[in-house]
Amino acid sequence: MNSNTVDGTWDSLPVKLNDGILETLHKLKFTHMTPVQSACIPLFMSNKDVAAEAVTGSGKTLAFVIPIIEILLKREEKLKKMQVGALVITPTRELALQISEVMEQFIQTFPQFTQILLIGGSNPIEDVEKFKFHGANIVIATPGRLEDMFRRKADGLDLASSVKTLEVLVLDEADRLLDMGFEASLNTILGYLPKQRRTGLFSATQTQELEKLVRAGLRNPVRITVKEKGVAATATQKTPARLSNYYTICKSEDKFNNLVAFLRQHKHEKHLVFFSTCACVEYYGRALETLVKKVTVHCIHGKMKTKRNKIFADFRNMKSGILVCTDVMARGIDIPDVNWVLQYDPPSNASAFVHRCGRTARIGNYGNALVFLLPMEESYINFLSINQKCPLQKMPLISDVVDVLPKVKAMALDDRAVFERGMRAFVSYVQAYAKHECSLIFRIKDLDFAALARGFALLRLPKMPELKGKTFLEFSETAVNTDTIRYKDKNREKQRQKMLAELKEKAGTLPAKKNFMKNKAWSKQKCKKERRKKMAAKRKHDEGSDMDEDDMKELLSDTRLLKKLKKKQISEEDFEKEITSGPKSKHKTKGRPALEHDRSDDDL
Repeated sequence: MNSNTVDGTWDSLPVKLNDGILETLHKLKFTHMTPVQSACIPLFMSNKDVAAEAVTGSGKTLAFVIPIIEILLKREEKLKKMQVGALVITPTRELALQISEVMEQFIQTFPQFTQILLIGGSNPIEDVEKFKFHGANIVIATPGRLEDMFRRKADGLDLASSVKTLEVLVLDEADRLLDMGFEASLNTILGYLPKQRRTGLFSATQTQELEKLVRAGLRNPVRITVKEKGVAATATQKTPARLSNYYTICKSEDKFNNLVAFLRQHKHEKHLVFFSTCACVEYYGRALETLVKKVTVHCIHGKMKTKRNKIFADFRNMKSGILVCTDVMARGIDIPDVNWVLQYDPPSNASAFVHRCGRTARIGNYGNALVFLLPMEESYINFLSINQKCPLQKMPLISDVVDVLPKVKAMALDDRAVFERGMRAFVSYVQAYAKHECSLIFRIKDLDFAALARGFALLRLPKMPELKGKTFLEFSETAVNTDTIRYKDKNREKQRQKMLAELKEKAGTLPAKKNFMKNKAWSKQKCKKERRKKMAAKRKHDEGSDMDEDDMKELLSDTRLLKKLKKKQISEEDFEKEITSGPKSKHKTKGRPALEHDRSDDDL
């Protein structure tokens, strides 16, 4: 079903909500429903499975949080401490944390329910103990941690028994769950869950593939596609109506300068800056900390383990600042008052572009988004307009752009950590570019590596397959030997120097290569000559030529050696040694090793 429902009051729902829920909604100042809420809540509460698609920032979280509580309240038998009634699975820990906070607001009114958050970055043993001690009627989790918890029977937890009472399963950002490599984990989890349950799939870009919905366990789901007011029924709107979406075209070496100039001009606003890789976040994020004065800069990416939750919470509470991030922050995250979403690198797929933009202009607010494109990537604008129904307008030229790259180079010369981060960022960017979904637009063969390296403020080019055999006259490497650049962190530099000393010492103790190894070809040649000489002598003998006794003994000895060599009873080196120091040679060089001494001039 399609819904262009006008926002209404909660009292206008065809089903009556519990007074405690209405009280919480009033306290949180949610006076009116959004279209996705008014469409989903009645269906979910009337025991229908739902597959809901709605533009990002349209209030999908409440569309399943409220029905979960309503369904659990209507249970005839009250849930016990260790019985799970609802399970919400979401792709990222930030989104899980956000859903948990919303759920907590509501269950404060209903102390009979408890919830637990199961996400990465925490100690799984502590999660097990917490579940065993407090129990949980509502579980909010990421797939990896949840699958792990199902398998922890040895720790005294039997989660499989606890979920037998499950009433509701919600897959939030369902399409992302199915394409992030979580399919195996989801299949394992779904195998533990009872078939008789309500299931809801929620996403901004809901997949239409029936197979995936069946695998998720929906039975004849009601499909809900919610559009904002004023959008034609035939249109497929992906971004909020109050979002102003811009693009700017700039060369590789000017891109970072433009970003810095923009951020300096919008110091008092709140920004999300998206990069393609974790290494780029680390490199450019640290550079922005130095270059954009009097502004708090945070970095967050998927490889962070323990800091992510704190950084996310801190940035949400900030009035202004910069969060440099990867697509780990692109889905479903609700950060209040984001003024600008800046896409320094276009994402690897077009749907991620839509999700990134959706971090601003949420729940009817206004917001802005800007993507930085290289001249060869300009056709991406038409691609987004046609394929994603996401039109972009050109950004007026950014003023007061200054060249900050020399400062970044100076930072790299001053600290080896910065130098190494830059090299890793460059390599990771090129690798990500090569895997771009829109390979007809983002073609690695069109990349100007010299200009790109200048844009990364590299001191020298890294060794990588994509650059092998190529020369870059337009890129000037620093005259400084980069091996001499020291870490600013004294402990880290001390450790590096210790490692270098150990390597040097190890290299000094290695046995020297023997000279004759370098003359292997010469050795084989001489061996062949000797063989030919002996065989010629044998032929002469067969033809009746005169041979003395010593010649005959030498010929027989060499023949035996050849047979041994063929049978691999002796090595080629032993054969060479014996054949070049036969009876005559031994007689002439008595008392000294013939091979080593006689070949010394040739070896040298």
